[in-house]
Amino acid sequence: MKVAFFDTKEYDEIAFKKFMEERNIEIKFFEPKLNIDTVDLAKGYDAVCIFVNDDANEEVINKLYEYGIKAIFLRCAGFNNVDTKACFGKIHVYRVPAYSPYAVAEHAMALYMTNNRRIHKAYNRTREYNFSLAGLTGNDMHGKTVGVIGTGRIGRCFINICQGFGMNVLCYDAFPANDLNYVSLDEIFEKSDIISLHCPLTPETRHLINKDSIKKMKKGVAIINTSRGGLIDAQALLDGIVERKIGSACLDVYEEEAELFYEDKSGHIMNDDTLLKLIAMPNVIITSHQAFLTHEALENIADTTTQNILSFFKGEQGNANELCYHCGNEQNCKKLRKEKCF
Repeated sequence: MKVAFFDTKEYDEIAFKKFMEERNIEIKFFEPKLNIDTVDLAKGYDAVCIFVNDDANEEVINKLYEYGIKAIFLRCAGFNNVDTKACFGKIHVYRVPAYSPYAVAEHAMALYMTNNRRIHKAYNRTREYNFSLAGLTGNDMHGKTVGVIGTGRIGRCFINICQGFGMNVLCYDAFPANDLNYVSLDEIFEKSDIISLHCPLTPETRHLINKDSIKKMKKGVAIINTSRGGLIDAQALLDGIVERKIGSACLDVYEEEAELFYEDKSGHIMNDDTLLKLIAMPNVIITSHQAFLTHEALENIADTTTQNILSFFKGEQGNANELCYHCGNEQNCKKLRKEKCF
């Protein structure tokens, strides 16, 4: 089992090496992200392992298939960066649906609390012996209304945190359950003091936050995004901040992050004007897609990913972590029969 591992960071190697030895999996760690310029690195391997900013588009998929790649193992939950339609009948795709919902939900709340109470600004001041409180006034969280869009594992963890603070929670999900307070998206936009995004990026959710939805929101609304950058139209967000409609933004993801996040760009000139302006805003806090980054999450990712690798190469049927390819054959769906799709 030879796996080409793309977009490697030091913490990836530390987490995966333990399971490589235990499970007799050969992994070659590559620093570059997977894209059409780096896909040749996959020659001679049986599978590839990728992360959120690797680009497995149709052209890349066809190259991987030509090189004999049998499977793609995502070490994340989201799969918007993989053309699953191009994969059908060629390459199997597995993901890690739940590595640590607590890590992401806790980071989302940490971003909001930091921004709301100006913790980052107070920290910088006191390090310079400036103990003034001017400009550090925040808002009580108790009693505020938070709109949670997406009520999967992470969304539910975030809801539990909000309820612990005594907040009123409104929910929206394309597939609602029975135990939460679901409302329409318009009601989320109109009534929420805080809106937190926990839904996947799909054609239907792309730019869910846009100039039209922002117009419906309360003046001074706070927006949190720890899911995928493409859920927000970044220019519309910036315009809403400049117009004083949006009171604050807490972002762990950004639509054009692929060539920026996880890299040290401190010595480079930034070409992304929208990101530059967002970073410069006093009511915006941005982290570099780090919400997942806890010791527990890294171990769970490595554990589940290597289990997925073993499952595939042993020919096991019915692994729930394999993606559904939406082949349209609903009357005879192999996945529902707990078989491999092809």
